[in-house]
Amino acid sequence: MLISVVLPTYNERDNVLPVIEAIERSLQGRDHEVIVVDDNSPDGTWEIVAALAETNPRVRLIHRTTERGLTSAFNRGVAESRGDIISWLDCDLTLPPEKLPLMLREIERGYDVVIGSRYIPGAGDKRGEVAAVIGSRIINGMARLFLTRKITDYTTGFVMSRRKVLDEIRFQGDYGEYCIDYLYRAHRSGYRIKEIPFVLTSRKFGETKTASNLYNYLKRGRKYVSIILRLRFRP
Repeated sequence: MLISVVLPTYNERDNVLPVIEAIERSLQGRDHEVIVVDDNSPDGTWEIVAALAETNPRVRLIHRTTERGLTSAFNRGVAESRGDIISWLDCDLTLPPEKLPLMLREIERGYDVVIGSRYIPGAGDKRGEVAAVIGSRIINGMARLFLTRKITDYTTGFVMSRRKVLDEIRFQGDYGEYCIDYLYRAHRSGYRIKEIPFVLTSRKFGETKTASNLYNYLKRGRKYVSIILRLRFRP
């Protein structure tokens, strides 16, 4: 059973190799591939991955020069993946690839989608960016109120899914709202969803792509609110 891990990247030259190495350690002994979708990073992230791919057949690079955006990068990575099981995570060392075996175990137990959650026992959000922590709690609290409490972390960005779910539900939206949309539609379609705990940390290298203060986070969060209300009140 082939496992595909999709990594969208933009200016992650200091993070991309450690993340790939951590993924490979975690999936050692399992048939897997790592697909990096890079949006022509000015810092040369794609060149580092291209060099690695020449010597490591499990690593593939999709170097995009005309397309941009997180959601379209995920869709491209999923479309070109070969795995029966597909996972995705950010490439900034804030999400723990060490949790991939636990997520895989839950898939093998019969779940269709496994979520890394910050809001269940044993989990946490340890980022130093207070605005991002508060903003995430507000958005996820609203999503639980209007959608379903069976999902606690709608904006996790750390997910493993069976291909059949991704074949039915294509990512849509911009930035983090794609995750709200995907998870709730999977729930509404009757797919079995499991959450595991993880601790989110701050990035060590590079510039964060999260809003820098609460006002900007909530300003961006208008799209999150819009998609939550659309999912709740439109069939």
